[in-house]
Amino acid sequence: MYERSQVKTIAQRIEEADNPLIQVVVGPRQTGKSTMIAQALEYVSTPVHSVSADDVLVPSTAWLQEEWQQARNLQKRTGGQAALIIDEVQKIKAWPNVVKGLWDADQRVHLPLKVVLSGSSSMLIRKGLEDSLKGRFELIRSPHWTYAECRDAFGYSLDDFLFFGGFPGAARFIKDERRWRNYLRDSIIEPTITNDVLEQEEVRKPALMRALLELGSQFSAQELSYTKMLGQLQDAGNTTTLAHYLDLLDKAGMLCALEKYHPKTVRSKKSSPRLMVYDTALMTAESGRARKLLLEDSELRGHLVESAIGAYLLGLAPEHGFSVQWWREGINEVDFVLSDKAHVVAIEVKSGRKKAQGGMAEFLKLYPKAQRVVVGGSAAGVCTVEDFLLGRHNLPWGE
Repeated sequence: MYERSQVKTIAQRIEEADNPLIQVVVGPRQTGKSTMIAQALEYVSTPVHSVSADDVLVPSTAWLQEEWQQARNLQKRTGGQAALIIDEVQKIKAWPNVVKGLWDADQRVHLPLKVVLSGSSSMLIRKGLEDSLKGRFELIRSPHWTYAECRDAFGYSLDDFLFFGGFPGAARFIKDERRWRNYLRDSIIEPTITNDVLEQEEVRKPALMRALLELGSQFSAQELSYTKMLGQLQDAGNTTTLAHYLDLLDKAGMLCALEKYHPKTVRSKKSSPRLMVYDTALMTAESGRARKLLLEDSELRGHLVESAIGAYLLGLAPEHGFSVQWWREGINEVDFVLSDKAHVVAIEVKSGRKKAQGGMAEFLKLYPKAQRVVVGGSAAGVCTVEDFLLGRHNLPWGE
C-alpha cells in the first residue's frame, strides 16, 4: 500500500520523548488520514492504545475519559512512554474541553503519554483546537493528493490527474466516469457540506452554499466579483453572505477566493477574488461533462491546468508559510503571486487558453525583485506543467 510522506512524520512524533504536545492530523475528507495513522503505527515501538469514536454507537465524554484512562494504565504497566490514538474525535460532543482537562492533568504529573487526534471533519477539529487547546498541539497536515502521489500510487497520467484529481478513494472508479462522479458527489462533496460546514456554522441558506460551490467549480481560476456572483445565483442574499460562505468552503478544503497581490494587505482584501478549487475533481464532478470533452477543449483544459497548479500551490502554502494570491492591473494579469517576508514569486501559466499578454512584464516593472516562473508553453527554459506538478521547479520553498 502506498505511503504518503506524512506517515513517517506521524511515527516520528509518536516516538519523540521530549515533546508532550498533542499531535493533530487534519485535512479534507477522504485524503487518507486514518490510513496514514495505521501505517505509522507499524513503525513505532511505543505501546499504543488506539480507538475510534466511529466504533461507538453514541460516543460520549465518559467514553473518552475511560479510553484515556486505559492509555494511562498502559503507560503504567509498561513503565515508559505510551501513546493514545483517538480517531473521529469530532464525533464526541464537547471533546475539546475534556481533552484539555485530561491532557493538562497528565502534564502536571509529567505522565509520558503521547496523544494523537484525527477525524474526517477538518472544520470541527480546527474549531475545537482554536477554542480550547491553544498552545497544546501541533498540526500534521493531510492535503489533497498531488500528481506525484497519484502517479506513483495509481499510475495516473497528467490527463488522468487533471480530470480525476487527488482523492485516493475514488481512484478505483476511474474506468467508469459516471460511477466516479457519483462517488465524488455522494461520499465527498455532500458529506463535507452537510456534516462539516452545516453542523459547524449557522448557514441560513444551505441551497445557496451548494450553488456557490457549483458556481465556484465552474469558474475556478477566473476572477468573479461578488456582484457578478450575485447575478449568477438565485436568492443570493448579499455580498457579506457570499464572502462568509466562501470562507467556510475554504476552511473545508473545497473552494477559496484568492486575493489580489498588493504589499498593503488592506488593498488586497478589498479586491475582487479569483476563485480556486482545492482539487480539480470538484470541477469535473460538478460539470457533468465527459473527460474527452473537457480535455480536448483548449479553453476548458486551460482552466483545469491553471486550477491544478493553483491547488498544488494551496497544498504547499501552509507547510512552507507563503501566501497564494494573483495580480491584475487593467488588462495586465499574473496568474499566481507567492509571497512571504523574504520572497515574491510571480507565476505565469501558459495553459493553452486565450489570455492577455504582457502582464508579467508589467508586474516585474512594479516589483523588480520578484522571481519570474513560467509554467507551460514551448519557450526555452520554461517549466512544463507536468514537471511543475511533480515538484521539479525552482520555487524558493522547494517541494
